[in-house]
Amino acid sequence: SPKRCRAMSGAALSSSHPTFQPDIRMRITIERASFLKALTHVQSVVERRNTIPILSNVLLHAEKGKLSLTATDLDIEVVETVAADVVKAGATTASAHTLFDIVRKLPDGAQVELQTTDNDGRVTLSAGRSKFQLQALPREDFPAMAAGSLPHKFALPSKDLAEMIDKTRFAVSTEETRYYLNGIYLHAHPEKNKTYLRAVATDGHRLARYELNAPKGAVEIPGIIVPRKTVNEVRKLLDDIEDAVEISVSETKIKFVLGSVTLTSKLIDGTFPEYQRVIPTGNDKNLEVVCDELKEAVDRVSTVSTEKSRAVKLSLEKGKLTLSVVSPEAGTATEEILIEYKGAPIEIGFNARYIMDILERVDGAKAIFAFSDAGSPTLVRDNEGDAALYVLMPMRV
Repeated sequence: SPKRCRAMSGAALSSSHPTFQPDIRMRITIERASFLKALTHVQSVVERRNTIPILSNVLLHAEKGKLSLTATDLDIEVVETVAADVVKAGATTASAHTLFDIVRKLPDGAQVELQTTDNDGRVTLSAGRSKFQLQALPREDFPAMAAGSLPHKFALPSKDLAEMIDKTRFAVSTEETRYYLNGIYLHAHPEKNKTYLRAVATDGHRLARYELNAPKGAVEIPGIIVPRKTVNEVRKLLDDIEDAVEISVSETKIKFVLGSVTLTSKLIDGTFPEYQRVIPTGNDKNLEVVCDELKEAVDRVSTVSTEKSRAVKLSLEKGKLTLSVVSPEAGTATEEILIEYKGAPIEIGFNARYIMDILERVDGAKAIFAFSDAGSPTLVRDNEGDAALYVLMPMRV
């Protein structure tokens, strides 16, 4: 009958409906917590403003039980691999910051489903009752960084690498014209039948040097300058790992393997100055001072200083240190500290912020300042160890 024919053709239509669905190119399910952790690591490298659209995206590549996330700014590349339930392997790219913000706002314990299809150039993200469709760009457009050969390989305990960065990066220059000072200089330094791995940073006003026994494989490394942004990204990643970090180096690139994350970076193409010349050897006026006491006193007296340079004068005499600041607009401030000092009297000026920066990085309760005269560099050491050494250039006050 005509009625029956219509019903049958309707049933045929409805049963064949799935064939109208676009072909799924990639489909995975991943736990929100592990996805968020990986996105936190990779999106950090992505610049907020990009003239090249693909550089705003993260490359998502799913295969056999894992999802790889890759982000780059063309100088640094970060790749992280996390476990995922991969229903269909594939790859796509989506906005790193948007993806990060979405996943960050999803509830704890959520299962996140990612899916791309053949025909609409979008990534669909679903979690519970939430659904997002994000613009995707072809994975073929995503730039790959060729690491090339990295002949020098060594491992450092994560806490040693963190310490090396923390003791030096504050002195890295931010002045773009002296680009060769915009990073940490890493090199092997032979001395008295031993070789040290040294990290040095300077902005021309202060210098920070940190050294440790060179691990196997680091003895032959060339002197390299690791860019400031790379140093900062590696330091963030170190907070999440306890294992040793594998480091590979060539003349132009450095690679860090930190657990499930691999960070590869270009090096600064420049010559680091001969920093040894700046480190004084004959400073004979030694002051041993309690770090917190000096730091708080410098902070207090510099309150009246309005200039950016914030110069503070240190007047040393037997048993007493007087700190003073003179500001034409705001007034003056002085403070005295009782100290152990037996040298000849000396008056010397420093940038207040620079003194505090160094004192914040001294591990022991006390720091040792070694002076020569008012116009020469001052040496600062931790009284509990020789690994770190700092040099302060004086200011006219």
